Amino acid sequence: MNRIVIVSNRVQVPSAGEPKAGGLAVALDGLMMENGGLWFGWSGRVSEEAPQTVATTCVQKIQFATIDLTRDEHERYYNGFSNAVLWPLLHSMPEHMIFDRRCAAVYRQVNARFTDALAPLLRPTDIVWIHDYHLMAMPALLRARGVHAPIGFFLHVPFPSPDILASVPEAGALIRDILAADLIGFQTDNDVENFAAAAQRLAGAARVAGSSELRLGERRICLGVFPAEIDAPEFATQAGQAWRNAATERLRRSLPGQQLILGVDRLDPTKGLPQRLTGYRRLLETRPDWRRRTTLLQIAAESRKDVSAYQELRTAIDAASGAINGDWGEPDWTPVRFIARAGARNAIAGFMREARVGLVTPLRDGMNLVAKEYIAAQDPQDPGVLVLSRFAGAARQLRTALLVNPHDPDELAEALDRALTMPLVERQDRWRSSWAAIERATPAHWGRSFVEALVESTRPRTPVPKPLTLVPRHWPTPVRSGGAVAAS
Repeated sequence: MNRIVIVSNRVQVPSAGEPKAGGLAVALDGLMMENGGLWFGWSGRVSEEAPQTVATTCVQKIQFATIDLTRDEHERYYNGFSNAVLWPLLHSMPEHMIFDRRCAAVYRQVNARFTDALAPLLRPTDIVWIHDYHLMAMPALLRARGVHAPIGFFLHVPFPSPDILASVPEAGALIRDILAADLIGFQTDNDVENFAAAAQRLAGAARVAGSSELRLGERRICLGVFPAEIDAPEFATQAGQAWRNAATERLRRSLPGQQLILGVDRLDPTKGLPQRLTGYRRLLETRPDWRRRTTLLQIAAESRKDVSAYQELRTAIDAASGAINGDWGEPDWTPVRFIARAGARNAIAGFMREARVGLVTPLRDGMNLVAKEYIAAQDPQDPGVLVLSRFAGAARQLRTALLVNPHDPDELAEALDRALTMPLVERQDRWRSSWAAIERATPAHWGRSFVEALVESTRPRTPVPKPLTLVPRHWPTPVRSGGAVAAS
């Protein structure tokens, strides 16, 4: 296989000999180690002026190449457009968007600067894989700079309906930019359908009958579903060991005669935390037998503290959890334990195994690997029950979880009551079905399946007399509008 080039907003360069952290690194490590690889993106550093040089370092067979952002770029590209516009838009929450044309312009400028820095590092035989919403403009920008290598784009978050997408003036241009890729991957089939509809309505693409392909001019673009995975057996082993450690034992001792309901999330408007607390309040209101017999432990690590929507969310959750404790708590019982910081992965694994209910109820989520981790963490002989939002991508695979509408507090309360009273045989049956859906799928398999599909997408559709090549033949002619390069 040819060299794989990964492009992502953030690159965490590991120290030599240390394992790479993060799901994306785990997924792609094996692929790049086989034939060498290049990982390119933002260093995480913010400086007064952008350096003209690319910082590079090699760890084993992988070369890491990073650039810094300026303060203005970080504020407008990262906070102002990626997180304040694209993140809520793609999660179908346009009411949380703060659109500013200046931020949209800087978003394109940073994508162009990434492209200018990456292009000289590429080889003709490379396979390029671009990740996520921060870099939607890069496929077209690479083509405009003469890059003919296979290009894949994977969106880790959901994709909204065309009507919601159209609320952002830049939407049509960004769709055309993404369509310069050969393969566009998503977490679920629903995301594929939404993108295909948006590409037809906003970018002039046509659906190829009987296939998961689009046609734009003379080009065909493949669409595919590639649900992100965890290493379930590895996490199961970790959870079994962590269940016996000191942190889990302290938690267990603090819950005499109580069932643990556990939520683990980032502190983010998309995760449905206020709605989750309302559902738990409804459980205590309508089913008083669960008072003093349950505790909700919600771990929600703060993120994007400088964004007003996140500050308001923290205030709302503090108020909601405090109100539940004030209304229903006792001197020796606190119904809600809210922790606004990240926990150690090992400790969380033990907590998941201890919890009778895993509560994963985002308003919208691309996949949500926490749901899969909860299933993997369970004791097969005495498993807990997963209560899962039907709007999480994981619901497409974990169909025997208790699927709920997170906007309906009564449905949440009913699901919690059912999970807490579910007989052992039913818990085991549901767990076995969910475990079968994730047991053999791994991050490495996810990465390999995408790359293989990308290579396949660039092969000629019909036999030709000359040797096969991975180089596509026709690309849209670049046009300039307002100083930014876009695909026509």
